[in-house]
Amino acid sequence: MAEHWPALVGAGIWVAYIVGVVIRFLDSRYLDHYAPLLAADAPLVSVIVPARNEARNIARCVGSILETTYPNVELIVVDDHSTDETAAIAARVIAEDGARHGGRVRARVVSAPDLPAGWFGKQWACHSGLQHAAGAILLFTDADTWHGPELLPRAVSALQARGSALFTVASRQEMLTFWEKVIQPYVFAVLLSRYGGMEAMSRSKRPVNKIANGQFMLFTRAAYDAVGGHEAVREHVAEDLRLAQVLTARGLPVHMVLAPDHMATRMYQSLAEIRKGWGKNVFAAGRDTLPLNAVTARILPWIFPLPMLVPVIPLVVLALALAGVLGTGALWFGIIVSVANLLFWLAVYGFSRLNPLWGLTWPLASLVMTAVFAEAAWRGSRVEWKGRHYVSRS
Repeated sequence: MAEHWPALVGAGIWVAYIVGVVIRFLDSRYLDHYAPLLAADAPLVSVIVPARNEARNIARCVGSILETTYPNVELIVVDDHSTDETAAIAARVIAEDGARHGGRVRARVVSAPDLPAGWFGKQWACHSGLQHAAGAILLFTDADTWHGPELLPRAVSALQARGSALFTVASRQEMLTFWEKVIQPYVFAVLLSRYGGMEAMSRSKRPVNKIANGQFMLFTRAAYDAVGGHEAVREHVAEDLRLAQVLTARGLPVHMVLAPDHMATRMYQSLAEIRKGWGKNVFAAGRDTLPLNAVTARILPWIFPLPMLVPVIPLVVLALALAGVLGTGALWFGIIVSVANLLFWLAVYGFSRLNPLWGLTWPLASLVMTAVFAEAAWRGSRVEWKGRHYVSRS
């Protein structure tokens, strides 16, 4: 038995890490912790929605924002040179809401000027929308989101209660197709294992440990202006992460909570969209959220895909042990860790509001996302999104 101790110790360390990830994630707060702010004298919030070719999403997004119970809000939809019916659909929804409610929410569609050199399209659209905004609080939100009626009043309440410069939420991911259900919970679990729970991230004073969700970024205008807003991150593909880091570096507080009952997002609807969408963000974002130096920056493209592949290692060890290639110690390691991994992934997929049995597909998600990450690492700073080509600044 003594010869098995190294394998058993290794298994114990692996299981302890899984337990640690769960404990860190549980260190999170939900948006329901904050009562909605409904006072008539609540500060004006300018909601800015950048939209490029979002015809399939924009009606739901705009309609849900217009149904907010927050008493003082204006909505600015920024059409970023769409080639579909995005602007027309948004204008129609706004007009229909105005007819029903008498223009309770000031809302309009504006067109972004031509994209200047050195800007990513989303940042330029957000910056363009800002020129029309009068609010002391600014909300930038994506066109593929759904907002519950109490999302904004609770978020503003939280921003004020915590003294946030930036308040952001993690939304519920809507997953309808096979590949969405296989991949999305896996990716978010791997990413969260890097950052821990929402409160751990919120407490951290290190910029490299800060994240934000670009689907919902609520700023005080004073803090946003103080760091240069989207202009300061105009060449970064992961502008949400960079803004959170810039604020933190200036000593301005960034807080994040879970809001699965108040906000939903359907990011991608097919494997092709998942490949392109995650591939757009992951490598450049990884450089922004890892402590790099001259050496690690050079080796990053070679090691970057590994986190997606590491969870499969125990299954490989178990298979080799069952085939007689490895010994009994490796067999015990493979069994113990594979069972622990399985229980973890069943919990992850169940927490994502899927049937927990979808957790059985995690090895497939691991292999697919390893390929996506490897492709992104090979491509490096070059990014293509919605018909535009960029080079992301690190």
